[in-house]
Amino acid sequence: MLSDSVSIMLNGILGVDACKTGWVGVVLERGEASAYFGPTIAELISIAEATRALAVVAIDIPIGLADAGRRQADVKAREAVGPRRSSVFMTPVRAAIQADDHVTAVRLSRQLTGDGISIQAFSLRTKILEVDAWVRKETRRVVEVHPEVSFARMARAPLRDSKATWAGVERRRELLAAEGIRLVGDLGHAGRVAGVDDVLDAAAAAWSARRVASGEAVSLPSPPETYSDGWPCAIWA
Repeated sequence: MLSDSVSIMLNGILGVDACKTGWVGVVLERGEASAYFGPTIAELISIAEATRALAVVAIDIPIGLADAGRRQADVKAREAVGPRRSSVFMTPVRAAIQADDHVTAVRLSRQLTGDGISIQAFSLRTKILEVDAWVRKETRRVVEVHPEVSFARMARAPLRDSKATWAGVERRRELLAAEGIRLVGDLGHAGRVAGVDDVLDAAAAAWSARRVASGEAVSLPSPPETYSDGWPCAIWA
C-alpha cells in the first residue's frame, strides 16, 4: 500500500494565477508541465483534472480574510520579497471586500485597519470572493501562494528585476528550468489568452504546490493565522 506522501506525488499538482479573462493553471505531473485555462476557478480545476487527480492546488489569490487589521501573511511576504514588495498588496478586510462599491470599501477599511483600500485592490474582489466561495467546497488541499515569494525562495534571495521586464522574465524562466519546470511550445489555448507573466506566476505557484505535497514548503506566518472564516491564513513557498 502506498504511503500518503508517495500517493500525493503520483497525482498531479496545480498552480493557479488569475488573468484578465479568467484563470490560468500549470499542472506538474511526473516531471512534465502543462498549462490550462478556465473562465472560473471551478472550470479550470475541472479541465485540469480531466485526465488525472489533483492532490494539491496552490492559488495566487488571498485565502482567509482578516476581520480587522492586517494579515501577517501579507506583511511577512512583503519582507520576503524585498525590492519587489510593491507586488504584494495588503489584502482588504472581509467587510471591505464584500462592500458593494469602492467608497464604502474605503470607509470600512479605514474603520477596521486605519487605512483605505486602493482601486486596484478593490478590483480583485470578484476573484477573491469567487475563490472564497469555491474553496469551502473543496476536499483536496488548497493553499495560498505568492509567485514573488516563490521565486525569491527558488533564488534564495529576492529578485531584482520586475516580471514586466525582459530581464525579469528571463530570470524567472531560468529559475523554473533549474527546478525542472519547462513550459515549451505555444501552450495551446492557455498560451493564447494568458500573459507571459500570468503563465510564469502559475508555474511558480505549481512549484510551491509541489513543495507542499512533498512536505518541504514553509508558511508565512508559521503557524498560519485563523480568522472568523476558519481558514488557516498563510502564504506558502
